[in-house]
Amino acid sequence: MNNQTQHLTLTGALDVLEALRDDPVLAPGVASRGVAVIAHPHPLFGGTMQNKVVQTLARAFVQCGWSAVRFNFRGVGASGGQYDHGLGEALDMRAVIEQVAAPGVPLALAGFSFGAFVTSHVVAAEWTQRPIEKIVLVGTAASRFEVAPVPPEAHERTLVIHGEVDETVPLSSVMNWARPQSLPVTLVPGCEHFFHGQLPLLKGLVVRHLHA
Repeated sequence: MNNQTQHLTLTGALDVLEALRDDPVLAPGVASRGVAVIAHPHPLFGGTMQNKVVQTLARAFVQCGWSAVRFNFRGVGASGGQYDHGLGEALDMRAVIEQVAAPGVPLALAGFSFGAFVTSHVVAAEWTQRPIEKIVLVGTAASRFEVAPVPPEAHERTLVIHGEVDETVPLSSVMNWARPQSLPVTLVPGCEHFFHGQLPLLKGLVVRHLHA
């Protein structure tokens, strides 16, 4: 993402995972707000940690004083292993969290599309184990996967964003997931799945949520 991006090799549940870390530029004596771990779209359809929406999420977190860690799911890039329908991917994301955000370090989780589905299950698993300060779910793949509900106590910390004319994940499927939870969804009018032409707006929405 920039010249300061660190390339990491982490240990997943079964194999090595390729990752990138971007840290904010902070004034002397000012501490980072914490670490955000961000999950990318579907591995079998070209999803990687270099996806533009994922990069936009990372930039938003860094701008707000968070360190942002993106990683390639198993079988993508230099990450070992094979696609596992979200089960192994969730285990890998939890392994990444253990390595980049030690207990006591504030944690944020974010994901796009398939990555939002995986993130939902990681949130459900981690919520009782440690605090999660911020959650961002973009283009949540509710039409294709069983997305986990967001814990009620986490609703105020959660931002769900979806495009009005998303051709990959229909808005109706996300509303059907969110409605029983009374979980608000932020709608971007006229926007499709990959937020073409709307990435600055997406970043602004995330920044506003992180400052709230």
